[in-house]
Amino acid sequence: MVLTWKSMIPCCYKVDDELVRSKKNVKKQSSFQRLTLLDFDDPSSPLSADGLSNSFIGSNLINFTFTELREVTHHFSSANFLGEGGFGPVYKGFVDDKLRPGLKPQVVAVKVLDTDGLQGHKEWLTEIIFLGQLRHPHLVKLIGYCWEDNNRLLVYEFLPRGSLENQLFGKFSITLSWSTRMKIALGAAKGLAFLHEGEKPVIYRDFKASNILINSDYTAKLSDFGLAKDGPAGDDTHVSTRIMGTHGYAAPEYIMTGHLTTMSDVYSFGVVLLEMLTGKRSLDKKRREGETNLVEWLRPYLKDPKKIARVMDRRLEGEYPIKGAQTAALVAYKCLSHYPKPRPTMDDVVKILETLQEESNNTDTAISDPMITMTSNSDFSSESEKNGEKEDAATPERNGRSRKEKYLNGKNQGYGWRQRINRQRMVASYSDTALYRRH
Repeated sequence: MVLTWKSMIPCCYKVDDELVRSKKNVKKQSSFQRLTLLDFDDPSSPLSADGLSNSFIGSNLINFTFTELREVTHHFSSANFLGEGGFGPVYKGFVDDKLRPGLKPQVVAVKVLDTDGLQGHKEWLTEIIFLGQLRHPHLVKLIGYCWEDNNRLLVYEFLPRGSLENQLFGKFSITLSWSTRMKIALGAAKGLAFLHEGEKPVIYRDFKASNILINSDYTAKLSDFGLAKDGPAGDDTHVSTRIMGTHGYAAPEYIMTGHLTTMSDVYSFGVVLLEMLTGKRSLDKKRREGETNLVEWLRPYLKDPKKIARVMDRRLEGEYPIKGAQTAALVAYKCLSHYPKPRPTMDDVVKILETLQEESNNTDTAISDPMITMTSNSDFSSESEKNGEKEDAATPERNGRSRKEKYLNGKNQGYGWRQRINRQRMVASYSDTALYRRH
């Protein structure tokens, strides 16, 4: 059986009425004249706290006082501490109409800018400018802010399951099922697609597992827009900017040239998708030599269906559809192309992942035939990859199948998988409730 990029993912190569309608919806969402950071970046008349409050953006948000936010977090109590990133510490709080008339009772996350940290007033203001205007089910909702003296705080909706990083790599996290991983991947992809498809595209620039927050029903939402940039305007093909982001997630062309495009986000998405498939961090110095960088180590395996089982997270215990895993691996492979042109758009990625989520409702396990073959051809390997990329993938064995493959395809097919699964199920599972019990 020969599978190609087009045959496995036909939804990227046909347009129907539904897709046309979805395109129109995207335009409707972004038809208003969105303000950009440049609109507030006038050295001759710097923006003041009152100016922000009276602006169109400020009118959509609540301007909290520092005293109010100190009260809702119980004086920024350690019992309400949720975590800390480059911006600063984050605390859990609760707001209602007793604090402000008409305010909806809800749990919130209050992020406090660390003036001695890696980010500052500009990143704080960038978050307000973007999230104060953009609304989407897969973007975290910004409720309000505080600009008082030297204090800079942001108030968001609270997402109880924390970050994808915590769900994948947390010490006491439970193992995410295949269908849950695909739901999270699809949600994050939809968030990026929304940013990229607007009349004024937004480049997220810091897409990583720790910036994807998870709701109670495993809905994924993008957070932390401090490094986001407006996309190229007019005939420009890229935005030139100083190199920022997180090592291990940033696209190679951005690191080398400082040229930023939406394809830079696509590469970062590929890294996160690979983390979700493998259950391994993008960078881990504890791994042995040659395996520290996840992309460099495992990307060559992603286009060879016979090697997908080696890549997949062992904690899944083989409970995933082989064909679905192969398709997801192909998506990651294309997103991680060394050159930006061969990468798919996030809109294409969304269409592919939507089909995988539908199929995951009737998940086949990996006890299915693991010997489905796929041939790379011109549809899959782009011209730039053929001419410019050095692939490290080992060639498949030509002199017969390995002992393991023969065994799996003999009369006892699947028995080896079941034996391994039974051994893995003896390992203790930990509940994630401990992560949130004290909050």
